[in-house]
Amino acid sequence: MIMSNYNDIGIDSSLDWPRIRKLFIIGLIGGIMTFVGDWLLGYGVYDESLTGLEKKLSQYLILSDGTLFWSAFLGLIGISLEGLCYFGIYRLIASGSMKHAHIFRSGVFGYMLFAACGVHVPCLSTVFFYSHMMLASPENAYDLTIKFGLYFLLPALTLFLIFFLVMSAAQISAFAKGLTPYPKWCWIFSMPVGMGATMLLKFAGNHAVVNGLTAAWISIGNIWMFGGLLLTMKKAKGGHKHEI
Repeated sequence: MIMSNYNDIGIDSSLDWPRIRKLFIIGLIGGIMTFVGDWLLGYGVYDESLTGLEKKLSQYLILSDGTLFWSAFLGLIGISLEGLCYFGIYRLIASGSMKHAHIFRSGVFGYMLFAACGVHVPCLSTVFFYSHMMLASPENAYDLTIKFGLYFLLPALTLFLIFFLVMSAAQISAFAKGLTPYPKWCWIFSMPVGMGATMLLKFAGNHAVVNGLTAAWISIGNIWMFGGLLLTMKKAKGGHKHEI
C-alpha cells in the first residue's frame, strides 16, 4: 500500500486540473458575490464634520435594513464558497511542498471558521446595531456600538487575521520558491496583493465609488487571486517539482 506523507483528505495523488479549474471558477463567483455585498455596504460618503470611527460609521446611517441583510447574506454565501475553493490552491502547493501545504491548509480551516460567520456577519450586525441605536438613543449609540464590537466582533476578527496571515504567507512562499506548477512570479496572484492595491484608493479621498471599492478590499483580493490563477493556468501545466 502506498502511503501519502500528508493527510490528503481524499484528494487524488495526481493533479486534477479540470477539478482545480472548477474550484477557481466557483471561488471567483464567490468573490464576485461577496464584492456585491461589500459594495452595498460601502458605497456612500462619510460625514466630514465627524472624526475617527464615528466618521466611518456615519455613512451607514442611510442604509436600509434590507440593504444590510443582502450585504450580510451575499457575503455569508460568497465567503463560504471562497473558503472551500482555496483547496484548489492547497492541491497546487501539496504537489510540491507538503510542509507548505500543511501550513496553508491550517490557515484555510481558520478562514472558513471565522471569515463569514465570525467577521462578516457580525460586522453587519454591528452596523445594524449602530443604525438603530442612533434612532433610539443617539447620545449612547457610539459608545454602546464600540462595546458591542469589542465583545462580539473583535475576538473572531483577531483569530481571522491570524489564520489569514498564516494562509497568505504559506501561499506566497510556496509560489515564490517554485513549489507549485505555476511560474514563481505568480505569487502576485495572492489576496494581500489585490487587497493592498485596492486600499491605495483611499488616497483618492472621500468619494462613494472609492468607499465602495475599499469596503470590498478582501473580496477584490479574492477576485484578483482566483482570476489571476485562472488566466495563467496554461502556463502552469508544464510540470511541477516535489519537495524532498
